[in-house]
Amino acid sequence: MVEDKLGRSDFEVERYKYILQQLGASNENVHRFLAVYQSLATLIVGGGITLFVSYRKWEIPADVAKSGLLALGWLLCLVALFTILMIGANMASWYDYRKEECSLVNSVVDVNFRKAPRLANFYRWHETYIIVFIVVSNALLWLLLQQYVLPNIV
Repeated sequence: MVEDKLGRSDFEVERYKYILQQLGASNENVHRFLAVYQSLATLIVGGGITLFVSYRKWEIPADVAKSGLLALGWLLCLVALFTILMIGANMASWYDYRKEECSLVNSVVDVNFRKAPRLANFYRWHETYIIVFIVVSNALLWLLLQQYVLPNIV
């Protein structure tokens, strides 16, 4: 194994580069998942609004329109669940890579040079707030659907 002047092996350097690359990709993936969710949510909600506004003009029976709106609501829930699952898996990968990064740096530089992430700091992670936003927006959608939209389809 080849070592540099500071005693780092080529393997350690390459592994560190790989870990940093994976951490960067992990952060980018969250934004991709959010963009997909926002796009699909906009399409589904837009379709629901179009159905609600136009069901009479299209001569769709009220019970069919209600069923269609409920189906769109459930579809949005499935998209939200998938997005939350993907973000959660991404968070777990990020957490593991950060622990590995800290372990590697501490073994090469100094024992307490870098502290490992703690799950207790979840409130500092932007992914937490993305998940909260998805859950709250879906809950609000169901509340509005049940309280205002469905009762007005007659």
